Amino acid sequence: MITPSEFDALAAQGHNRIPLVAQALADLDTPLSLYLKLTQGKPLSFLLESVVGGERFGRYSFVGLPARTLVRATGRHIEVVTDGAVVETHETNPLDFIEAYQGRFKAAVPKGLPRFCGGLAGYFGYDTVRHIEPRLAKTHKPGGIGTPDILLLQCEELAVIDNLADRLYLIVYADPAQPGAYDRAAARIAQLQAQLNAVVPVPPIAALPAAEHHPVERHFSKADFEAAVLRCKEYIAAGDCMQVVIGQRLEKRFTASPLTLYRALRSLNPSPYMYYYDLGDHHVVGSSPEILVRQEHNAEGGETVTIRPIAGTRPRGATPEADVANEKELLADPKERAEHVMLIDLARNDIGRIAKTGSVKVTEAFGIERYSHVMHIVSNVEGELKDGMSGLDVLRASFPAGTLSGAPKIRAMEIIDELEPVQRGVYGGAVGYLSFAGDMDVAIAIRTGVIKDQVLYVQAGAGVVADSVPELEWKETEAKARAVVRAAEMVEQGL
Repeated sequence: MITPSEFDALAAQGHNRIPLVAQALADLDTPLSLYLKLTQGKPLSFLLESVVGGERFGRYSFVGLPARTLVRATGRHIEVVTDGAVVETHETNPLDFIEAYQGRFKAAVPKGLPRFCGGLAGYFGYDTVRHIEPRLAKTHKPGGIGTPDILLLQCEELAVIDNLADRLYLIVYADPAQPGAYDRAAARIAQLQAQLNAVVPVPPIAALPAAEHHPVERHFSKADFEAAVLRCKEYIAAGDCMQVVIGQRLEKRFTASPLTLYRALRSLNPSPYMYYYDLGDHHVVGSSPEILVRQEHNAEGGETVTIRPIAGTRPRGATPEADVANEKELLADPKERAEHVMLIDLARNDIGRIAKTGSVKVTEAFGIERYSHVMHIVSNVEGELKDGMSGLDVLRASFPAGTLSGAPKIRAMEIIDELEPVQRGVYGGAVGYLSFAGDMDVAIAIRTGVIKDQVLYVQAGAGVVADSVPELEWKETEAKARAVVRAAEMVEQGL
């Protein structure tokens, strides 16, 4: 941990957020148990994990301690909330505001720690696109569930778990303009260290009574969904677009602890992006396989932008032989290959808008990734960020994912607005962080449940192309939603 004199020296350099960092062994805890110990059940906290093995995707987990301040936006109405009170309101483009808000902080970033060691963490819902694309700005879909379009926690207290080295880093930022800031931050570190030795109650996992096992309800009947697929095919035949991703929303009464849903989902469907956000009046629980976009500093002193399109789906086989057969069928399917090539091109175009000329490359093509219920074709597209570009510029260029909208994006999204019966909300947006260091890592909000007022909302979509079969597209949405629905059923049955 830095000394008071080192703290004062950083303050003299103009830093207005200075971290105190303490290390501890983490070989007797899991990220989930550390979340319980350090947050003590308080809202405005989060857990970010990667359950897929391998250093690149799995090395670090993050526990965001209860935040004092958050930024939320619905439409152009923005609120900054501190200690439960609204301290600022603005009527403007929320992405412009967030970019300016980030500029308020000149943080001294700890060296030797991973990309995220403080900053903003939360979600950008699908309707964020209305602040990016003028043709979509005036559309307002019905069926919202009362959650903000954008919600970001200002994360100044967190724990970073290095799963490879079994190390834990406790990080508390201090504002040197506040009297006694160093001493208060040091005392907070000591308090957190004491909490590591506490025994915390685990949320109960007893099976619920049969009366509390609730069925899934849908806003899109199978017949109406298939009619929407046919309408998409008419637009494609007319030359309006090449692909449209049409989704449906499922709802299910859910009275158990939201954390038990996360526990079931991380067991059932481990993915590169696992997240649990306790946002007070709602929870966001997800296990997304797919990067929306990642921006990170590279060894050459520049910044690499990554998009990893996932498109092309088959169910997992009942036996290893059937699984391999499904993989071969998927990779040989001309429709799936054509759709995936289209999305690689879309990723190249998105990155090309903010990357240095000649730097955009496909670094992996037509790989297969397996999850609990489905397998996907995946590719990886990278480019080097142009000088002077910010994380919000990267988000504007890539949002929403082509795999959740279609191609060309804007016309596809107009068709989505026409045909989907309810607002997408968090689904199809982005979940992740924008760090004080300037890095960003956001996943596409898929395989994600939102719990509000004891109702679980799950959405899933399918990419419609010229030769799509409506019933198969319906089945694809059901398969994609199945992981979260099955996790909820597991909770009802006592895991």
